[in-house]
Amino acid sequence: MVEGIGDHGCEYMTGGIAVILGEVGRNFGAGMSGGVAYVYDTKNTFKKQCNKEGLNLDPVTENKDILELKALVENHYNATLSSQAQRILENWERELPKFIKVLPEEYKQALKRLEEEQKIKA
Repeated sequence: MVEGIGDHGCEYMTGGIAVILGEVGRNFGAGMSGGVAYVYDTKNTFKKQCNKEGLNLDPVTENKDILELKALVENHYNATLSSQAQRILENWERELPKFIKVLPEEYKQALKRLEEEQKIKA
């Protein structure tokens, strides 16, 4: 969880979750092969800064993603008393659409296959 990141953020990320509550520098996500990043894009500039090759840039609309993101922002606020996190939480419904979920395409497909396999076993 960071409130801004410079050039090459999440470059070669292979797993985990990153939440960026501020602006990003150029070449974000280059070589990203795993994990997920949630980027708070208030100025609609993220797509210009992102290395989109092999990445999905989606709105945060799935309930499990929304709950995960909100919990992470809440944890950040509780640990830091961040005014940025507080403002987002106080206006959650209005601010949520400003987040972009960044997920590598191959990782997304692997997660889908895993989910399908779990359904078959159940």
